[in-house]
Amino acid sequence: MMAMQIDAWQDGDLYEPYVGRWSREVAATFVDWLDVPAGGRWLDVGCGTGALSETILLRAEPAGVKGVDGSEGFVTYARTHIEDPRFEAQVGDARSLPFDDGSFDGVVSGLMLNFVADQGGVAKELARVAAPGGTIGVYVWDYAGGMQMMRYFWDAARDLDAGVRVHDEGERFAEIASLKGLGSLFDVTGLGDVRSRSIDVPTIFRDFDDYWDPFLAGQGPAPAYCMSLDAGTRAELRELLRVRLPTEADGTIRLTARAWAVQGVRA
Repeated sequence: MMAMQIDAWQDGDLYEPYVGRWSREVAATFVDWLDVPAGGRWLDVGCGTGALSETILLRAEPAGVKGVDGSEGFVTYARTHIEDPRFEAQVGDARSLPFDDGSFDGVVSGLMLNFVADQGGVAKELARVAAPGGTIGVYVWDYAGGMQMMRYFWDAARDLDAGVRVHDEGERFAEIASLKGLGSLFDVTGLGDVRSRSIDVPTIFRDFDDYWDPFLAGQGPAPAYCMSLDAGTRAELRELLRVRLPTEADGTIRLTARAWAVQGVRA
């Protein structure tokens, strides 16, 4: 098999059809739940293609939103696709944010925290740059069960190759991608009023190709694994998924995506 860069995120045009479109659905509920007062200063850490930042601009009436991401490709995509003058994006490291203490009223991160090794350090950075009384919030996918498009993929892949579990996000992120894991992480940062919840959104694929084709882009753990397979094994995986996915009479595939979310307040 070819070498895999399983956690590489670089191309916004490939990311959006895979999970970006579903992250936008989660982001709306997430931003409303945080309930940061209008006129606030926001920071989106791991902003990616700008799904969460754009939602903040549309729903939270912020004074401004700054985005930080380690991928230059994602930052370029976000800058290009978000035309609101209140938005700025830059390349940066979540473990050492380039902002002063207490700079933001809302500090958020969507679908990023599980991909960094020093999760506690990142959580402390999120809290550091929040103003006293500011809100910090994060969300990650429920890889082990509720993020169904990925769960169907990995379950089928594991039936063909038991060794694939080392790549399975449900296995890799079992500790952090849960309400207990996220809540515990926020507790140790010293945040107050820590609350958590699940956010479920429908993920409706118009047909099997709409589900399958994003896995051929090779970006992210599941697509990277998919494209590491030889053509025959990949075709076998494809057909196993075609049989297993719940397909309606009109060809649509109706799944759900669950994210775990947590928020807290800086003292």
